[in-house]
Amino acid sequence: MPRDGYRPRYRRGTARTGAAVVLALGATLLAGCSAEEGPPTLTWYINPDAGGQAAIAEKCTEAAGGEYRIETSLLPNDAASQREQLARRLAAGDSSLDIMSLDPPFIPELAEPGFLAPVPDPVAQRTTQNVVEGALTGATWKDKLVAVPFWANTQLLWYRKSVAEAAGLDMTKPVTWQQLIDAAAKEDKFLGVQGQRGESMTVWLNALVESAGGHILENPEATADQIELGLASKAGTEAAQIISTIGKDGLGGPGLPTQDENNSMILFQGDKGSFMVNWPFVWPATNASVEDGTLDASLIKDIGWTLYPRMNEGEQSAPPLGGINLGVGAASKHPDLAYAAIECIVTPENQAEYFISNGNPPSNTEAYNDPRIKDSFPMADTIRESLELSAPRPQTVFYNEVSTSLQQNFAPPDQVDPAITPQETSDFIVSVLRGENLL
Repeated sequence: MPRDGYRPRYRRGTARTGAAVVLALGATLLAGCSAEEGPPTLTWYINPDAGGQAAIAEKCTEAAGGEYRIETSLLPNDAASQREQLARRLAAGDSSLDIMSLDPPFIPELAEPGFLAPVPDPVAQRTTQNVVEGALTGATWKDKLVAVPFWANTQLLWYRKSVAEAAGLDMTKPVTWQQLIDAAAKEDKFLGVQGQRGESMTVWLNALVESAGGHILENPEATADQIELGLASKAGTEAAQIISTIGKDGLGGPGLPTQDENNSMILFQGDKGSFMVNWPFVWPATNASVEDGTLDASLIKDIGWTLYPRMNEGEQSAPPLGGINLGVGAASKHPDLAYAAIECIVTPENQAEYFISNGNPPSNTEAYNDPRIKDSFPMADTIRESLELSAPRPQTVFYNEVSTSLQQNFAPPDQVDPAITPQETSDFIVSVLRGENLL
């Protein structure tokens, strides 16, 4: 989402209407803040959703008992625009940035120059209990917690039971990418992957490299002139081979070069669907389509799920990590109240409710004890297990340069050459960081 966590697109009408209402209310309330008397108003800059963050803000305002009020303000839809807006306003010392919903990959860039208010030690201790390791890693910079994990996200391997059975795959056991490629080819079906030149390509490539035991960046905390790339390696070559094979053999479908998460879900739902890597939003989205008659009800019974595919037999996979962490702007006039509000926002109860209502998985494992979660997401245990195994994308202050370079060199998939692309991409990233090349 691109993102570091894909934002669910089901309930489109509700999401858009809710977002418009939140935006209008936010603008009205912010315009009147200067003349308003009473408890301080904390502004929470949220990423688009189906209204869940606004509902939590209202709930925590009530729980504060008059100590503060939380109002939400909507960020742009795509993560890159969110990053740009927040970075500019933080650099300008904007004091309205009390609470921010932040994609994990962009946190180092905001933490390194001191744009984020320090997380008080007591808050850090209370908000990290029972939080999955991947989410903690994504909220940490230089061994220090700089944001508070809110919700986490990960990709599962979704499969059509009928196709897996016909191909002779036992989905109760771990499967590899090569097995999926062979099965799709044998059954004349398409694999649901994201091949567009966008953040989803970085997500896919990073998961492949990490699952093969490597890292895109070997020393992500290094300065621009000292960064070491890990792409030109056995792991990088294996990752490139998977992307190249799916692209050149046409296994990703005719729309692969422009295919994002939503399009790969649609492909998976069709007659040519077989296996797909994607975020949990696909479950409520598919159910919603069945309920409104767009898809046949038999599809639901044919869908299974398991952990992300392995690169090599006997080696555990490293699924993608997404989600949202909460940060406080360094120029906020009420950092103490902002962190008090964040503690309310990220309670296991609120995380469970947010999962059920908006489809975004909790980062806190206690939230998964809510019995309603399994009713809405029967694959909740698999999601939780995947989050424990997940690996974040490269955590570096140069993330934008690194990610954009990866996208430019690894998309479209049918143009990837395992013998050349990893090294060429590494050289390109180094030249960009040294100012010798432009993105």
